[in-house]
Amino acid sequence: MKLKIIIILIFFSFSVPSVLIGQEMTSVPGQAMTLEQCRELALENNKAISVASRNKEKAEYTVKAYRANFFPKISASGNYLYSDTKLNSSLPGGYLPTFVPDPSTGQLTPNILRGPDGNPVIGTDGNPIFNQYAYFPDMDISMNVRNTWMAGLHAEQPIYTGGKIISAYRMAQIGDKIAGLNQQLSRTEIIVKADEAYWTYVKTRELIILALSYQRVVSELLRDVQNACEVGMKHHNDVLKVQVKVNEAELQLRQAENGHRLARKNLCYVTGLPLDSEITLPESFDHSVGLERRFMGDYTSRPEYAMLEQQIQLKEQEIKLTRSDFLPKVGVAANYGYINGLELNGYKLLDGASFSAMMSVNIPLFQWGEGRNKIRAAETERAIVQLQRDDIAQQMELELAQAFDKWDESALDVRLTTRSLEQAQENMRVSQDRYKAGMETLTDYMEAQTVWQRAWMEHVEALIRLRLNETYYLKAAGKL
Repeated sequence: MKLKIIIILIFFSFSVPSVLIGQEMTSVPGQAMTLEQCRELALENNKAISVASRNKEKAEYTVKAYRANFFPKISASGNYLYSDTKLNSSLPGGYLPTFVPDPSTGQLTPNILRGPDGNPVIGTDGNPIFNQYAYFPDMDISMNVRNTWMAGLHAEQPIYTGGKIISAYRMAQIGDKIAGLNQQLSRTEIIVKADEAYWTYVKTRELIILALSYQRVVSELLRDVQNACEVGMKHHNDVLKVQVKVNEAELQLRQAENGHRLARKNLCYVTGLPLDSEITLPESFDHSVGLERRFMGDYTSRPEYAMLEQQIQLKEQEIKLTRSDFLPKVGVAANYGYINGLELNGYKLLDGASFSAMMSVNIPLFQWGEGRNKIRAAETERAIVQLQRDDIAQQMELELAQAFDKWDESALDVRLTTRSLEQAQENMRVSQDRYKAGMETLTDYMEAQTVWQRAWMEHVEALIRLRLNETYYLKAAGKL
């Protein structure tokens, strides 16, 4: 409050009220923008956020797809065959031996011709001769496959796959978590960009206020020196010296206005608004330090660290998935179908429903070390990811410490520049009084004005650095 009162008093002493300057800057009609609104718009309109959301949606569908592997797979099939080709053939006829029942056993025995001695009579071909023969005539065979069709249902259910299905499902779940963490990381990065654009816009607004104030101060001084020169109290050389400062102030104002316009366009770009949109800021700029004394946060809350942990879990499941290829597998399958067609000599051979079930077991026995080496390769990949996690964790810890130190230094810088600005303002007030009393040269008075301008600029830059360093610290601590 003391600082604000001093600024207002000095501005009124030079007829440059800061309230009027603020009204000039905020009188342009446009969309009011706070930091939270800037963040919300950036998160809503940024393409990276949309891509991360799509990846998260894709990961969720992948989890559901792998979950389906726990349930039976049911499929329907149908086939139809039409062919005008007929298969024609014939079976040659001939004489067939006969059989008679055995009186003692009732079983059929060959009806062999026996001689007086009771032994079978042997023919010229070396085979026994039968008492009677049955004649079998030649038979023509005609097979027609026209209009043959079949339809059925097939069901498969894995019982044990060595853990392949479970590992694949858990890998999909880990992928879903990584997608969520990546979405969170994208949000954090967008918030950082939004904060940078917003506070840069605030800084350029403050620099315009400073440039206007300085321009009016030196313009007032120029009028006083010109009036004194006309009555012979000042040399024309003094007028030229002040005129140089007025020219410099005009250039600084133009530079500040250009920077403000570019910062506005950049803020529009980050928030997804049209580049020519008019954006106004709150009239007051909080000059409080706002650094809470607290312990440094923990980098393990960052989404990047959590993603590394999930990568290790993913490698664990990859090891199990590799091992499952060399473990026994058990599954069952069932079929129910109907077949019709395939005529033989005008009669259908197939016409009806059927059901069948099957169990399969596959036990790998020997692969010349293939499974063992693949598992070891997967374990090596896991070890590599763990080493990378440890290395990046140390980098995160270092980054967090640096961010906290910069935040703390920025708070001290704000306090020091606040003090310097108060001293520069008091110095300029004393220098003005001494100059009007003829006890100080014009050069010394203009130097006091320059020191005051530089102190104000450094104070604004320190405030902006504090806000940005706070954002960088919260990001490094995983709290943004």
